[in-house]
Amino acid sequence: SPIGSIAAIEPNDLILHHHRGHGHTIAKGADLVLMMAEFLGKEPGYCKGHGGSMHIADIPGGNLGATGIVGGGIPVAVGIGLALQMRKSSQILLCYFGDGASNEGSFHEALNMASVWDLPIVFICDNNQYGMSMAIEKVTNIKYVSERACAYNIPGMTVDGNDVFAVYAAIKKAVAHARSGKGPSLVECLTYRWRGHSKSDRNLYRTQEEIKLRY
Repeated sequence: SPIGSIAAIEPNDLILHHHRGHGHTIAKGADLVLMMAEFLGKEPGYCKGHGGSMHIADIPGGNLGATGIVGGGIPVAVGIGLALQMRKSSQILLCYFGDGASNEGSFHEALNMASVWDLPIVFICDNNQYGMSMAIEKVTNIKYVSERACAYNIPGMTVDGNDVFAVYAAIKKAVAHARSGKGPSLVECLTYRWRGHSKSDRNLYRTQEEIKLRY
């Protein structure tokens, strides 16, 4: 989803990605040499080596980075959106998070505030079907995360997150909505966790047959 969504915004617009936002960073126009320096903990890197692989940011480039707390970036997005609104800026913010974050209290509080204040934010849920080691259907009693948008009276839509053109079209519509002062949207990009949550993930919560079927 990073490629399709970031292609739908202007160069001076902002993003707030989730951890390991490598694709988001590249799509936002990052210098790959500075990215690699950051990954290796080198001082010339974007965050002087302190952000590393998971928390890379490029503030001048409009990439505001990520937080290691699940769902932690969602309320931060409200603060950024409020600042843009108070400055009467034409910029909008794309805020990315995973399906696991959609069950955090901060998700609901943030979307409610963003809706009440008509903030220029597009909330993007990359739904890979698993939050840490839990299948989403075991912890969420709705088919799509985007259905929750109706509780805050904002547009909600679900698209194939592996279809760059579908993502582009959905985000383009949500961006126009936000930039016109009509407030936030919730876009869910459906995909699948191709690899484990981390290199130590033994995939005990799903079968190898399921993984092969998805491939």
